[in-house]
Amino acid sequence: MNTQRVFVARLSGCAVFDPAGDRLGRVRDVVVVYRADDPPRVVGLVVEIPGRRNVFVSIGRVTSIAPGQVITTGLINVRRFQQRGGEVRVLAELLGRRVYFRDGSGEAVIEDAAIERDRLGAWDIGQLFLRRPRTSASPFTKGPTTLASWEDVTERLDSTQEPSAEQLVATLSELKPADLANTLLDLPDARLLEVAEELPDHRLADALEEMPEDDQAHILEQLGDERAADILDAMEPDDAADLLGQLPALRSEQLLDLMEPEEAEDVRELLKYGPDTAGGLMTSEPIVLSAEATVAEALALIRRHELHPALAASVFITLPPYETPTGRFLGTVHFQRMLRYPPHERLGSLIDDTIEPLPSTASAAEVSRILASYNLVSVPVVDQVHRLVGVVSVDDVLDYLLPEDWRSHSTEQRPVSFPWTGPVKL
Repeated sequence: MNTQRVFVARLSGCAVFDPAGDRLGRVRDVVVVYRADDPPRVVGLVVEIPGRRNVFVSIGRVTSIAPGQVITTGLINVRRFQQRGGEVRVLAELLGRRVYFRDGSGEAVIEDAAIERDRLGAWDIGQLFLRRPRTSASPFTKGPTTLASWEDVTERLDSTQEPSAEQLVATLSELKPADLANTLLDLPDARLLEVAEELPDHRLADALEEMPEDDQAHILEQLGDERAADILDAMEPDDAADLLGQLPALRSEQLLDLMEPEEAEDVRELLKYGPDTAGGLMTSEPIVLSAEATVAEALALIRRHELHPALAASVFITLPPYETPTGRFLGTVHFQRMLRYPPHERLGSLIDDTIEPLPSTASAAEVSRILASYNLVSVPVVDQVHRLVGVVSVDDVLDYLLPEDWRSHSTEQRPVSFPWTGPVKL
């Protein structure tokens, strides 16, 4: 039998299937244990199943591993993964470690590790993909790479050095924000904070928006003041306001003072509203245009990839100024209606005035009722003089209505039926 070899970084996010071809989840990491005189032995995979729950799949339940997919026997334990003593997660802990070549030729950093299956069916770490120190003084030049077997290197000698988080950040680059948040929260606390320091501001901001509020506050408090303010600048104003609302008033004010003035002003406005009102739920950055703007202009704005889908469903027409709080609110133009008219059509002639805006003091229950009654994905919010101050989207309401720990325990309250085991109470 030929040796099977798969690099772990390529396994991240790969689908896991049962023998019938039904998808069970996605690979999030590989778990190994060290051995005295042999390469680390693979003991299992960390797999994310529906509900964003990470479970452990013993390597004995895996029948095939390939870069594009993993096939299992179908019998898995759906208890949440908890790392045991002596276990090492390859992506979370091994990548980024410094090693030294036994032949004395220098040091290198582990950027990837290949797991190999021997003739007896056991999986071990075989080759390592290593990067040596750069030889050029230019910060834009990376060091040369090389492949080496586990036996060719030894672990870093200085036990006080922490493994670099750069390579782990690289493996997480393609994850969606919700998956990135879940992956970060599964890391040991010290590793989580190290990776958070390495993530770009916008990526960490996106991940924080998907975390429970307690975890958001914990991570933010571990960052330096300047970095914490930068992260808040990169967050959506309503999410930043919710996060600052979890912090002591003095700390919240300190961070607001360090934020960009325009971003801080939006957040301060949102903090004035109660958390269970339309003002407390809304985002203050909808698409606002004049009645003279054209369909072509509106479609160009909602086409932006960074725009949330719920906010891209409509544009809002007001008198000047066109930043919240705007001039008098005139009405809404829905995306679907724009598609039925020529590009030069003026938005003022397309306004849907059948949906009344909500006052900023409206309760969360009233917001939910309006969204459900009229099958809307967003609803405008106005102040006492009918100026547009924001928009509440359906995801804002869901975040409010769901239990605080829904992100991490979304499947624990109900039976879940897996085709390979029958009903299982999680």
